[in-house]
Amino acid sequence: MAETRKASRFIVPVAVAGVAAATIGLVPALAASGDPDLPEITAQQLIEKIAASDTQTLSGTFKISTDLGLPSLGGLASGLGGLGGGGSSSADPSEKLTELVSGSHTLRVAADGPERQRLTLLDGSDEYSLIHNGDDVWGYDSKSNEAFHEKGAGSGAPEEEQKLPSTPKELADEVLKAAGDTTSITVGGTAKVAGRDAYQLVIKPKQAGSTVESVKIAVDAANGTPLKFTLSSVEGGKPVVDAGFTKIDFGRPAASEFTFKAPKGAKVTEGAAQKAAEESGDDLPEGFEGGFPGLGKGFGGSGEGLNVIGEGWTSIAKIDTGAPAPKTDEAPKEIQGFLDSFGDKVTGKFGSGTVFSTKLVNALLTDDGKVYVGAVTKDALVDAANSGR
Repeated sequence: MAETRKASRFIVPVAVAGVAAATIGLVPALAASGDPDLPEITAQQLIEKIAASDTQTLSGTFKISTDLGLPSLGGLASGLGGLGGGGSSSADPSEKLTELVSGSHTLRVAADGPERQRLTLLDGSDEYSLIHNGDDVWGYDSKSNEAFHEKGAGSGAPEEEQKLPSTPKELADEVLKAAGDTTSITVGGTAKVAGRDAYQLVIKPKQAGSTVESVKIAVDAANGTPLKFTLSSVEGGKPVVDAGFTKIDFGRPAASEFTFKAPKGAKVTEGAAQKAAEESGDDLPEGFEGGFPGLGKGFGGSGEGLNVIGEGWTSIAKIDTGAPAPKTDEAPKEIQGFLDSFGDKVTGKFGSGTVFSTKLVNALLTDDGKVYVGAVTKDALVDAANSGR
């Protein structure tokens, strides 16, 4: 247990990748093929079209590719002593869907209003399904024959806990809601997505210092449903997120899509038992048994020790952990190699620390235990730390 706890102290900087994943969500998108001739439309009209969209039913297949610019995770799981999921169900959505943080994946989706959705992650002959039907949420991993069940998802649970992974419309709504004087929004032509004619909405930061180059949303020309989402970094290369429908049908899916019964012999984990194990504090980093300050209540939200610096695309979350940062040279060699490969030592008026970088979200962890996180450049993080705010 002592060795496990020692390894767990280094989860905090490694979790920067998880923060990036959380900001992206599961967003169907697809590369355009062809330029349909559609009537001209202004950005304002296209935004209104998205807002007026009331698509309640759909089914289809989409592909998602994610490139955060992270080093290889090979050997990291063993170096963590199994902390990545030890003792938890492989069917737990919080465990399984982290696979989408890297690589390319194919998924099937079905929806019938706000009470019934299904998402299936395909992996060769294996499948992982996440099913929401009224008050029940089921996760099932065919490879391990394990199931995860959460009861009461439709009543009493906080709204943010009821939601399954974001739809294209939900993400588009969030991006547009955040747009203001710091944002440029234009119509960037047309595209063909899964056989549907679509307009392309292009969103770009006006501020210098953001890691985001652009967000492009393909919007169904007929019904205003967002079909495509591409997030590109100022670093260039492959998009951070490029995912999209290869097939889509707006008809009502069969009711059987949303029914689930655990197969015979399957191991079933109840969500309440899982939460109890997580809240026990076992194997958490020293000083973090109550959760990572601020982040546990939602990135960028309010919480003890959290302060937001700046606004718009260059806003930075500052978290004072109240404890010195762990020394990477004390970590197991697998973890030390991983951290060194995407961590840069920096110094300034604030003292010294390490910047852990992805193509989207960067984090500065100072030696005295302060964390600065944002979709901003390394220099912007150092400037924020130097300001002493």
